[in-house]
Amino acid sequence: MRTDSSPGSLPAREHLPAAGAGTPVLDVVVPVYNEEKDLGPCVRRLHEHLSRTFPYAFRITVADNASTDGTPQVAARLAADLAAVRSVRLEQKGRGRALRTVWSASDAPVLAYMDVDLSTDLNALLPLVAPLISGHSDLAIGSRLARSSRVVRGAKREFISRTYNLILRGSLQARFSDAQCGFKAIRRDVAQVLLPLVEDTGWFFDTEMLVLAERAGCRIHEVPVDWVDDPDSTVHIVRTATEDLKGVWRVGKALATGSLPLDRLARPFGDDPRDRDLTGVPQGLARQLVGFCVVGALSTLFYLLLYSGFRHFAGSQLANALALLVSAVANTAANRRLTFGVRGRGGAVRHQAQGLVVFGIGLVLTSGSLAALSAATTDPDHSTELAVLIAANLAATVLRFLLFRAWVFPDTPPAAPCPEPHRPDPQRTWSDAR
Repeated sequence: MRTDSSPGSLPAREHLPAAGAGTPVLDVVVPVYNEEKDLGPCVRRLHEHLSRTFPYAFRITVADNASTDGTPQVAARLAADLAAVRSVRLEQKGRGRALRTVWSASDAPVLAYMDVDLSTDLNALLPLVAPLISGHSDLAIGSRLARSSRVVRGAKREFISRTYNLILRGSLQARFSDAQCGFKAIRRDVAQVLLPLVEDTGWFFDTEMLVLAERAGCRIHEVPVDWVDDPDSTVHIVRTATEDLKGVWRVGKALATGSLPLDRLARPFGDDPRDRDLTGVPQGLARQLVGFCVVGALSTLFYLLLYSGFRHFAGSQLANALALLVSAVANTAANRRLTFGVRGRGGAVRHQAQGLVVFGIGLVLTSGSLAALSAATTDPDHSTELAVLIAANLAATVLRFLLFRAWVFPDTPPAAPCPEPHRPDPQRTWSDAR
């Protein structure tokens, strides 16, 4: 995924190199539990579709999750009849466990899975894996909630799905639109890094993997799908939803407490343009401006409340100085953490000291505006004082951001990237393997 490039140029991700001769490019896993009725038609239909439309070698792996009916026998017959099909037997249940086991042992560069009911139209399979083969993306998911998706399902499932994804966005800041669609793919080199960090072995496996992938800076490609609900689905909705919510709580708690090894997820999958030192392009300027404006708006409200409170027992100059001092300390701390992403206690005292210097400049501007107002009128209204202070604070805010960015929290050189997973010879391409 990482390529060498000249200083100041944006890197391009590699087209996935091919594996050895005879190795499939794509390994599609179909996890099953007691699916002796649907397994045969599903695999044969999938095999026919891939043989007809997929331009590279492929494999279909039936992952049997400790079935107690005739599913193992059906899987064995399929593996005997179709050369590109194999079966794997697990003695413990859990879709996540099945995917982790098969994906961890697979030699295919692109790994995918789909539900046995084939609710998702198979025409979306090639668009799902193409961005992974090209090197454009690290993971890909089918989305039933994309605007151009065409979905047929009951109101109950629709409500549960949309509610769950709203919960993910609100609690885990997830940006992907559909965590539960049983139609996903991942590059094997990315899976090798992410899978050891995913704890869930059931239905929450997908969500946890996607959340970690986002935190790792991976690119997740979303494919609109045509999807028809399976009325005979054996998924227990209430139990699955309960387990998913428990998973959301566990992952959210781990992120909040810092128990997840996020240092291992800091863009370990190659060179990221946002980490490059590009001449004339300030790093993170847009994000910092947004963060600074949000913190500034809240700080201004806090400052005005403090000023109004102090004004009851102090003159305007003293009330302004006290309010500005308290709000400046809070503003520096908030900008340090939220706007400029400085974590830990290192340098905190120095940052606050520099922040107080910036505060002094703001004090000169606001105090000077009050002095000018007092010179203009002997008894100004409180509302007039506030209006003058707001105007002075706007001018001070612009200067404060420039000083924060250039002096208090200057850009530091990006840390050295984590070692990359081992990859085959990049000189070989998919066409060599065909």
